[in-house]
Amino acid sequence: MTATYAIALGGNRRGPHGGPADAIRAALARIGGIVAVSPIIATAPLGPSIRRFANAAALVTSDESPPALLARLKAIERRMGRRPGRRWGARPIDLDIVLWSGGRWATRPLTIPHPAFRQRRFVLAPLARIAPGWRDPVTGRTMRQLLGQVDRRVPRP
Repeated sequence: MTATYAIALGGNRRGPHGGPADAIRAALARIGGIVAVSPIIATAPLGPSIRRFANAAALVTSDESPPALLARLKAIERRMGRRPGRRWGARPIDLDIVLWSGGRWATRPLTIPHPAFRQRRFVLAPLARIAPGWRDPVTGRTMRQLLGQVDRRVPRP
């Protein structure tokens, strides 16, 4: 059965494919099944990293189960220079499954929806550009609504 996945892509370190935006484009070419891709945006780092990130989102169709797609995404990360390291550290590419058309998935290595995506503007902003009406299976809110909630929580100068 073919499913649709929302994938978050990001990076903030040069790798074998060039800068972070180049790495996102290279990862998209390897993932395949692309239905839609957001613009690539620059965002402030989360955690200890000092480098700005490039972030994007993609809608992908696949016959793979969520664990099979996760394994393939992690293999792409490794081939593109991602190495295990500290959480939120610099990396050439990060590929996360955020949503799945099948709703929820919960196993030890994988939880869908991604547990933290509702608080992350760098995931929601690109996702709302390409799938504004996709509903979070936990809250029932659309990506546009979740983005609005995050934007209301961020103090504006």
